[in-house]
Amino acid sequence: MAIDNSAAPIGYPETASDKGLKGGALGLVSSVVVGMASTAPAYSLAASLGFIVASGGAILAGVKAPAIILLAFIPMYFIAVAYAELNKAEPDCGTTFTWAARAFGSWIGWMGGWGIIAADVIVMANLAQIAGSYSYTFAGDLGISGADALADSTFWSTVAGVIWIAVMTYICYRGIEVSARLQYGLLGIEVVILVIFAVVALFKVYTGTAEDYSLTPSLSWFWPGGLSLGDVVAPAILTAVFIYWGWDTAVTTNEEADDPATTPGRAAVISTVLLLATYALITVATVAFAGVGTEGVGLGNEENASDVFAAIGPDLFGDSFLGKVGLLLLSASILTSASASTQTTILPTARTALSMGAYKALPMSFTKIHPRFLTPTTATVAMGVVSTVFYVLFTLVSSNLLGALIGSVGLMIAFYYGLTGFACVWFYRKTLTKTPRDLFMRGVLPFLGGTMLFAAFVYALKNYAAPDWITDDNGDNVTIFGFGAVAVVGVLAMLLGLVLMLVWRVMSPDYFTPGEPLGRRGHHDLVLLTAAATEESGTAARLPDSGLPDIVIAPDLSNLPEGMTAVDPETGEEFRKSD
Repeated sequence: MAIDNSAAPIGYPETASDKGLKGGALGLVSSVVVGMASTAPAYSLAASLGFIVASGGAILAGVKAPAIILLAFIPMYFIAVAYAELNKAEPDCGTTFTWAARAFGSWIGWMGGWGIIAADVIVMANLAQIAGSYSYTFAGDLGISGADALADSTFWSTVAGVIWIAVMTYICYRGIEVSARLQYGLLGIEVVILVIFAVVALFKVYTGTAEDYSLTPSLSWFWPGGLSLGDVVAPAILTAVFIYWGWDTAVTTNEEADDPATTPGRAAVISTVLLLATYALITVATVAFAGVGTEGVGLGNEENASDVFAAIGPDLFGDSFLGKVGLLLLSASILTSASASTQTTILPTARTALSMGAYKALPMSFTKIHPRFLTPTTATVAMGVVSTVFYVLFTLVSSNLLGALIGSVGLMIAFYYGLTGFACVWFYRKTLTKTPRDLFMRGVLPFLGGTMLFAAFVYALKNYAAPDWITDDNGDNVTIFGFGAVAVVGVLAMLLGLVLMLVWRVMSPDYFTPGEPLGRRGHHDLVLLTAAATEESGTAARLPDSGLPDIVIAPDLSNLPEGMTAVDPETGEEFRKSD
């Protein structure tokens, strides 16, 4: 499908989309790389696997951790399908914001966009902290004297984290192609090192040179039989969902893809499948080598939970020269993972803000595009600045609160992913029964994905509110207002979004006016025929990119401009006032 460049802003190259972004910059492979890099596979596993296996010193999933990884994949895959189907109809970089507004109205759409922004800003603090700390760890592994000590310093880790945010913000500012090329290298290093880690671990297990408490892998590890749904499966899946989050960046960059309607959706689905394969391999290898006990490097040991790779690395690779190289590579994988995800977290936030600005849901300044780099300037810089302020503020208040951020991000993820699933069902509601494929891919799977994630949201909020849900290094409860800090951070983030929406409603009511500029519609509605439907492409036109006025045409053609044509996107039938 050819890209419709006819709507590029005046003064911008013809390769620009209607918002000014660089169209055709990303192919399928590039989009998959961006989607996978956004999940930070190495860091996500290092920070989450221990809590999936055990919690508070008590075994949770244990050897069934691979089953939890598989179960958490199911709602992620269902939502990826919803993203792909919605993107076919309207490839807009606002994704959930745009689609939810189309399906449910401007208020819900605004909160969907806020969910994306809030999740990305919150997680940036954690990513920056990891990138900053591991910068010194990596330097120490290289033999730089005194670097290891700085890794444990809150001040110096924060300084390095802020620098990482600034660097990655600048790279995002310079262009999507520069960002994609960097991701090739960072993700490549990360995946290769993870595979080396898994191969070495499994080799030692099967050759009998691993630990005394190491385990032999079994297919039963992939079946959750025997695990309590409420006490084990649900909380473990809530943790596991976090490690899959981020693939939607591949869809957020849809207006910069070579085929905006299909490439991003395919990339999202492929990314989730590749992540499942990667996570399954690493989880099996880690559980097999370390075991699930509380002794040594066992995954049931509380001291190993926050970073399982750092705990296992020395025992896995040993003290030889090759062992030290292995440890160096392992540190490099976490560093590249966190830094890569820092960059790819900025990308979707900036583009969501750009789309919200284009639809007047945010100030118009967020629509500013660099004339040469074709990137959102104000939105990108704003993301970097806000993330830095949030990171420093939370660090100053209490470094223990950084641990609460992961859970609160999970609440945001469940909210806007689940909302996207329901938006897909409602958007296509009048055409779901046209074919069995439409019913399954546009109805059943998105609805199940949305239901699972909304149920996870409610369950998580209830549990996260417990005062003893998270404790600090001294065993004291980490609370805010007497409630668990995880729940409070998540609720306050949502309430802040609600307040900001109400304030913006008073300051600029245009976006909230029914039908303008982002009115509700469904897949069955007539749309304005553009240059995307020419004699070469026939009438199978994709919907125009957002920003064009009067996309949705009333059934009586009352808002159809003179001399223009409306088209039914499902049948291709054209309508004119003269008819």
